[in-house]
Amino acid sequence: MPGVGDEFHSATKYERGKLPGHMLDWSTKPSVYKKYPDAKKVSLPPPVIQGGPGLWEVLRTRRSVRVYNKDPMSLGELSQILWATQGITAFIGNHKLRTAPSAGALYPIETYLLISRVDGLEKGLYHYDVETHQLDILKMGDFSREVQAGALDQQIASRASVVFIWSAIFQRSKWKYLQRAYRYIFLDAAHIAQNLALAVQGLGLGSCQIGALYDDYLNELLGFDTTEESVIYMSSIGKPSRSGL
Repeated sequence: MPGVGDEFHSATKYERGKLPGHMLDWSTKPSVYKKYPDAKKVSLPPPVIQGGPGLWEVLRTRRSVRVYNKDPMSLGELSQILWATQGITAFIGNHKLRTAPSAGALYPIETYLLISRVDGLEKGLYHYDVETHQLDILKMGDFSREVQAGALDQQIASRASVVFIWSAIFQRSKWKYLQRAYRYIFLDAAHIAQNLALAVQGLGLGSCQIGALYDDYLNELLGFDTTEESVIYMSSIGKPSRSGL
């Protein structure tokens, strides 16, 4: 008996001669940046874009790391990882291109952060402003237990120095790709997460990607209107413990 996943995959297939046709209304194109105009901003150090370990060595040594020690990360390390995931790297016309590919350059993925141990930052929930390479402070306090609960109670979420929480603003992609957009949105998130995993490895840190989560629990924690935006993926980051992966 087909399930909803099977039905979605079948219903969003492209078939030659049967592609959905619609005219793009440029006046309704969503912005690729989410803004919190009333939030206090935290400036990040400029990312380092030269040097570092070789790509092939980083690929060879990357592993999922689930055990972290209690040493804090630096603000520079966090800045580097944020830039590696979605930082702006080039300008072509009105488009600002980023480190990770996105279908149609529509960039539906937003980055939120649970900060637990980062030098120079208070514990809390933050949003990454890609356009300015700054952090928006959303909520101050220790939310590690809440994020762990949202990650199907996995302890890596509460023991990490930082947890990246990625959401999708669906209309950014649906504006162009209709229902097919959901395929591209999840692919976009995967590109970003791989960039994170490689950047973290290059910095000598550890990460583990988290796909199992209670969607609406985390959506409520972050104050989303779930008709427009939802959490879809997470990654925990910390300094690896000697006790293993």
